[in-house]
Amino acid sequence: METGVRAHPRGGMIPEGASYYPSWRLAVEANNVHAWCTVPSQCLMNVEAYMSGGQYDRDLNLIVEQALSYINEIDPSNDGMDAWILDVDDTCISNLLYYREKRYGCDPFDPAGFKAWALKGGCQAIPAVRGLFNNLVQNGFKVFLITGRDQETLGQVTSDNLHDQGFIGYERLILK
Repeated sequence: METGVRAHPRGGMIPEGASYYPSWRLAVEANNVHAWCTVPSQCLMNVEAYMSGGQYDRDLNLIVEQALSYINEIDPSNDGMDAWILDVDDTCISNLLYYREKRYGCDPFDPAGFKAWALKGGCQAIPAVRGLFNNLVQNGFKVFLITGRDQETLGQVTSDNLHDQGFIGYERLILK
């Protein structure tokens, strides 16, 4: 009888296909997977565990700590030319709830569905990045926010969403 599980040489059991996700992830991170439109369905449980099991937040916190360490070494000049650029979606504010409904990328991207989601203006701040943002503003950096969202239909709701989530004091929000 096929169980979908095999014995690991060092003990324990490994689900069939368990090695696919780390290999696929490494290939994506190394930019060696070209023209992929969706996350492979056999990776769904791994991506979901990463996004909702705490590792994503730990990774984000580590990156922000590194950025803050770098920022603390910089003494901004008074010429107004010191700037920092942050992306909006999934950097400042999270679309995790939207992507959960889309099986974390296993379903094809749905532009109309994403626009409907964004129009709700309910994206939560990513706390670590909001802290980074506030540190930058308090230390005299001009912060520019950039997004692929379109100005005409999503400009105001995006600006309001960012404000509601504590992103106040940026220099400019740049939309498509």
